[in-house]
Amino acid sequence: MIAPNTYGAQHIEGFEAPMHRALAEPILLGGAPRAIAIVNGTLAAAIGLGLQQWIAGLLLWAFGHTLAMFAAKRDPDFAPVLARHLRQKGHLAC
Repeated sequence: MIAPNTYGAQHIEGFEAPMHRALAEPILLGGAPRAIAIVNGTLAAAIGLGLQQWIAGLLLWAFGHTLAMFAAKRDPDFAPVLARHLRQKGHLAC
């Protein structure tokens, strides 16, 4: 028997598979995208430990992580979108 779903499409028995939540959710580290959090922490550690500028390193980390958290809360895929935006120069410019 074919059962309709909420969008009007039909489900065929035997052709459905459950999808794990981890495949659909973004990978966040402390609320920020994982790659951005790692780069931000590495840069802050290099400034704080390497240059011995502890306050500057902590401020950079706190500001960068907070900014990344707010951006990820608004759109979890903001990093790939920003990279794509910067890569496509003026293709649609008037």
